[in-house]
Amino acid sequence: MAAQLVAALYHFAPLADIATLQVRLLELCRRERVKGTLLLAHEGINGTIAGPEDGIRRVLAHLRALPGLEALEHKESRAATAPFHRLKVRCKREIVTMGVADIDPVHRVGRYVDAQDWNALIREPDVVLVDVRNDYEVAIGSFDSAIDPGTATFSTFPDWVREQSAPGGVLAGRPRVAMFCTGGIRCEKSTAYLRALGFDDVYHLRGGILKYLETVAPQDSLWHGECFVFDERVAVGHGLQQGSHELCHACGWPIDADDKASAQYEPGISCPHCHDRLDAQRRARLAARHQARQARA
Repeated sequence: MAAQLVAALYHFAPLADIATLQVRLLELCRRERVKGTLLLAHEGINGTIAGPEDGIRRVLAHLRALPGLEALEHKESRAATAPFHRLKVRCKREIVTMGVADIDPVHRVGRYVDAQDWNALIREPDVVLVDVRNDYEVAIGSFDSAIDPGTATFSTFPDWVREQSAPGGVLAGRPRVAMFCTGGIRCEKSTAYLRALGFDDVYHLRGGILKYLETVAPQDSLWHGECFVFDERVAVGHGLQQGSHELCHACGWPIDADDKASAQYEPGISCPHCHDRLDAQRRARLAARHQARQARA
């Protein structure tokens, strides 16, 4: 199979008839042999797709021809093999679930900071740097000195903000706050949320970690580790090269060579992150699934 073009995209814009858009996108993607996931909501579009380069270009052109999506941006990378095995185009309440009403990521967000200017900002001593991703993402890589909220889902991030805005918290007194995430979409909502709470000096990394890893040379980088991505590559590093992590088939946690060397690692069944949480029935189901997968390989 020829190398696949991977396009990660999102855009906040009012979309009216998302049900009709869903049908047309499904038809187009199937015709162009494009796979991956696209989420549609009345607030915009979000997703990552992969396929033949010509097919990806046609899908992107179709999206940019729609009212409100003319300025849609995307980030590209290459994959030696297909990073997705299925196509999903779904209608949702939100394109990234935060669960807070009346947040306006179109008109009231933080200040965008380009990748080449990011290092200077986060080195400033009065800036609080916050990683708004989930715990399993932060576990394999982040920026130096970044605060990990320890959230399992993005919908719990507002709870963390409220807790840390109280006296003694890292956000008490409304300091200057810089936020980052994988591609930028979660920061659109998280910075809009902080602005709504009265934070005036809020910044976020334009294009997210992926743009930073694409454009900032390793010798100049303040990033350590790898960046989790939501496809079969699992993680990428500088230059958006595929990383070394794999997924645990039991819990979905990204695992590295040390995890696989652990006595708690059983291929397809458990890893150090989930071994102690599995009961006998769950282990038996996972073992059967792993055997079936091996038989099909």
